[in-house]
Parts: sequence; C-alpha cells; structure tokens
Amino acid sequence: MRTLFAIALASLTASPALAASGPFFSLDNTNFIVLLAFILFIAILFYFKVPGKIAEMLDKRAAGIKSDLDEARALREEAQTLLASYERKQQEVQTQANRIVETAKSEAAAAAEQAREDLQRSIARRIAAAQDQIASAEAAAIKDVRDCAIAIAVAAAKEVMAKQMTAAQGNKLIDESIKQVDAKLH
Repeated sequence: MRTLFAIALASLTASPALAASGPFFSLDNTNFIVLLAFILFIAILFYFKVPGKIAEMLDKRAAGIKSDLDEARALREEAQTLLASYERKQQEVQTQANRIVETAKSEAAAAAEQAREDLQRSIARRIAAAQDQIASAEAAAIKDVRDCAIAIAVAAAKEVMAKQMTAAQGNKLIDESIKQVDAKLH
C-alpha cells in the first residue's frame, strides 16, 4: 500500500496538471480523472491479487526452467557416460584392430618364410632333376658315341678284314666266334 501511495504522490508532483490553471482535484480536470482511474486500476490489481498470481506464474515458470535445466544436466551426464562408453569401445576396437594387424603381419612373415623354404626346395628338386637329365643325356651321348664308334670300328674292321682275310680264315674266325658266344651264353 505504501508503494501505491508513493506512486500516486509521485504522479501528482510530476504531473503537468500543476502547471495548468484551475484546481487539480476537480472532476473537470482530466489528469485527476486519469490519476483516479490509475489508482483504481492498481487497487483492483491488488484486490484480485494479480501481483501474487504473476509472482506465482513466474515461480512456476522458474520451476519449469529449473526442471528443464535439471533434465538437461541429466541428459548431459547421460551423454557424457555414453561418450565415455563409446570411447572405451573405440579403444577396444582399435586395440583389437592392432592385434589383428600384428597377427596378419606375423602370419604374412611366416607365409613368406614358408614360401621361401618351399621355393628353395623346389629349386633344389629342379636342380636335381636337371642334373639327372644332364647325366641321362651324357649317358645317352656316350652310348651314342660308343655305338657310332663301334659301328665305325666294325665297318673299318670289316673293310680291313675283307682286304686282308681269305675265305678260309673268315670261316675259321666265324667258327671261333660262334664257340665264344656259345661258351659265354651257357
């Protein structure tokens, strides 16, 4: 009530009606009527407890804002918990990926070593096969050379014998050869 009175007194002292001519407290003075209407309006507001209702509405709004803030804090904490959980999972996945990479590297190194050993064994087998083929080819070449030398020697001996040998000597030589073959076969 004191506030209302202070407002009314301030309105009266600052009013341009004091500068106007005529009495201020007259119903003909519009400033006085406006002042009365204002005071009546303020009184009605206080009678119906509008400031209390406004304060109550503001308190409800403040409580709503506070509950929204609390909910936002809870959501933030939950989000931080989820973030920490995802970061842990990411670290676990990264660790697992590192282990997989290391395992793959070691398996690749082992496979490379195994391939190197297999290659060395394969090369050794091929070298042995090539040496066998070379030895076989040498033996065949030696046999061919011997066969050719024998054929040439036989032909040369045949020529020489044909020129130097008589028919009787030839028959005697054939008989001796047959006896030698017969003795060696039996």
